[in-house]
Amino acid sequence: MRILVVEPECRPELREIDGSLESMQEIVGGLIQPVYPFDDPVALVCNDEGKLMNLPANRGLRDEDGRVCDIVCGTFFLCGVPGDSDYFASLTPEQIKRYEERFHTPEMFWGMNGHIVCLPLEVD
Repeated sequence: MRILVVEPECRPELREIDGSLESMQEIVGGLIQPVYPFDDPVALVCNDEGKLMNLPANRGLRDEDGRVCDIVCGTFFLCGVPGDSDYFASLTPEQIKRYEERFHTPEMFWGMNGHIVCLPLEVD
């Protein structure tokens, strides 16, 4: 299964995994939690307890206006979700390109005056 892995402070990386539960848990470092914040059939799979475990803030999820509405903590990956099934699948080449661009730049977060500030983090 072709997935896009997004680690904190790193650019997304294309990987091949066997699609087993163990391979997915190894990437996120624990129990997996799929979320579906996109309009297309793509799942963002993260650690179910990432925030409780104080995993590092990774990337912001944004609403239609571009405002951060949630922060994914810890390493996550993106995979395809066929509409007529209950399993994950490889990303298409178009999805790989779209989500590599969307999550290309690492982000850093901190609280300021009761708001969360998100800034791009340049990496080599």
